[in-house]
Amino acid sequence: MQITGFLPAGEDRGIAGLPIRLVISFVVGTAVLGVMLNMVSGVGALTTTELDARPTPDVVQTGAQTITVETVEPNGQPVSDVAVVLMPGTAGLESGGPVVARTDASGVATFEVTPTLTATHGQGTLEIAIKPPNGNYADRRGNTDILVVR
Repeated sequence: MQITGFLPAGEDRGIAGLPIRLVISFVVGTAVLGVMLNMVSGVGALTTTELDARPTPDVVQTGAQTITVETVEPNGQPVSDVAVVLMPGTAGLESGGPVVARTDASGVATFEVTPTLTATHGQGTLEIAIKPPNGNYADRRGNTDILVVR
């Protein structure tokens, strides 16, 4: 049975042109949604400052070490009262788990740790995470890892 008025003569596959209209609507809708999400996420970026971690040294050997991590704003200003977490990555810590320290007035957290490596690895990394002090700061980007070597 053919419905007249909707299809060209001899066409019996449904509404003509629907697939291309659907594709165009999907592409335009996705682009508009992307712009809207970018605008919404941009609002939060105006009120927060990204923090960065600067470990010293950034390359250590296995065994007892003193590692300091300075937390800074993009302009290099230190930030105090930041919780800094030093975690095992591909290298381990003798204590087994993460170690937490708070930055002092000069933005420096100090860790007394013993990095370890498995017998089959000649190097590995310790990871750093930052817990900002309040809603004005964020830590969305990755921080510098500490390289552990034998």
